[in-house]
Amino acid sequence: MLERPDLVIEALTRPAPHFAGWSAAQWTSFFQQARNAGLLGRAGARLRGLWPLDQPPPWPANLEGHLVAAERLMRAQRAEVERELGHIARALAGLGAPVLVLKGAAYLAASLPPGASRVFSDVDILVPRQAIAEAESRLMLHGWAGTHDNAYDQRYYREWMHELPPMQHLHRGTTLDLHHNILPSTARFKPSGEHLVDGAVPLVGRPGLYVLGPADMVLHCMTHLFMNEETSRALRDLSDLDLLLRHFGSSPAFWTQLTQRAALLDLERPLYYGLRHAARVLGTPVPAEVTARAEHRAPVAPTRVLMDAIWHRALRCPHPSAAAAGGALARFALYVRGHWLRMPPWMLARHLTVKALRLHERSATKAVTAPTQG
Repeated sequence: MLERPDLVIEALTRPAPHFAGWSAAQWTSFFQQARNAGLLGRAGARLRGLWPLDQPPPWPANLEGHLVAAERLMRAQRAEVERELGHIARALAGLGAPVLVLKGAAYLAASLPPGASRVFSDVDILVPRQAIAEAESRLMLHGWAGTHDNAYDQRYYREWMHELPPMQHLHRGTTLDLHHNILPSTARFKPSGEHLVDGAVPLVGRPGLYVLGPADMVLHCMTHLFMNEETSRALRDLSDLDLLLRHFGSSPAFWTQLTQRAALLDLERPLYYGLRHAARVLGTPVPAEVTARAEHRAPVAPTRVLMDAIWHRALRCPHPSAAAAGGALARFALYVRGHWLRMPPWMLARHLTVKALRLHERSATKAVTAPTQG
């Protein structure tokens, strides 16, 4: 069975002549796939850059409005995140501890390539563990409120996870995730939150706000993608990683620091997966000696072959016109794996039981409250 073309990956990697032969149907499929993957703005920006400004773009004119709308959304979201970072900085100004901005908001705040073409759903920050209770109190005084009122959820987050339950601002409706680490204390890999804070870099023009150092930022991106149970935005996250590696990788010292920090932070397995799949899917340039060093922490051969097959499917655009055979099964396998890597067996069994019971209760409630016909 021939694999369906992933037009988003093609748009992120191929040169201009490749697109000259695309039909109107292919362009329509590309726009559908890219929107589904959260990459229409980024892929569209790359395609625009392949053609001189005095030449019309190669896609049909009736699709231009969709790209313009995606670009307008990106600008609006960037402005909203910028404002939100200002609110966060003011709320935590007296905390007496560094406040690290993470993931998409960090890329934007630090003027890194992924930030210019990112779609945002929330803002993530990290503070030292000993400061997290004070940070939560200060944020609540400035209008953020906690979610997940259920007693089990509260205990799950506060005792075992690397973050508090998501917070939402009462007036602006924005969502904030407050972390003290990048993986739970129960996870298989155990990076030190203290090491992450110690290596943080101040954000110019934003007193009190920091971002992870270059190597740590890349490792966090890899960890979030390859150790997580959620893969609906896997291709977008891989594109973030590709852009970060191309940006920071222009300095030879970066690669040495990347492997050293991976060893220090117990993140050599995410490093292996990140380098391997960024290169395989998006052609990310990685020095051969760095690849060789990362492969020392690869899983055993049978597991490596299986994981290659799973990630090959999960890192494609999830739209039906691009999804590989077995894609849904691959994403389910990664969902189970993500939980397995985060929790010991006894805790995982309990957690999945609680989730299953809740799902059953919600289904029963819907059945009772559904309107009857007659």
